[in-house]
Amino acid sequence: MPYVCYPGGSLNSERRLGVSGFSRKTLRRLILALLVVLLAVPSLACAKDMINQSSDGIAIRGYDTVAYFTDAKAVKGSDEFTYTWLGATWHFASAKHRDLFASDPVKYAPQYGGYCSGAMVDGFTGNANPEAWRIVEGKLYLNASKVGLLQWERNAAEEIEKADSRWGVLRAHLTD
Repeated sequence: MPYVCYPGGSLNSERRLGVSGFSRKTLRRLILALLVVLLAVPSLACAKDMINQSSDGIAIRGYDTVAYFTDAKAVKGSDEFTYTWLGATWHFASAKHRDLFASDPVKYAPQYGGYCSGAMVDGFTGNANPEAWRIVEGKLYLNASKVGLLQWERNAAEEIEKADSRWGVLRAHLTD
């Protein structure tokens, strides 16, 4: 590999260049970044279900989706009060919440099937943390983390617009 000396530099300022003129350090960083992306892809793979659910079919980790609207907080549901919708079992803290959901699931269900709103902006599905949530214009949005939620909120309207269009494409494939 060639040695390059920068103008006004000494032998100590020379560096060994690799492929396409990148330094070894830069190449290592690029390779590391590529590996991180490749390892992350399986967890960001496209969904196979309309609703983000556990392996045993529980939606949004068993949290009561109605409570976000009625109690303004994340509340863990109970397996005593359940309702099945779109192939997932939804848990609720009370029979009243279950009945509200059953009467209008679209009103109470989180956007993007309960997948992470931030990931959906980039066209991916990712698991959401039910404790990282916001209601925007009467719709529930979940995010993977509270930090991610804060970033998402900075441009929520723009993020929602992007995610809505990407969810439309993904949802079309799920219903095929």
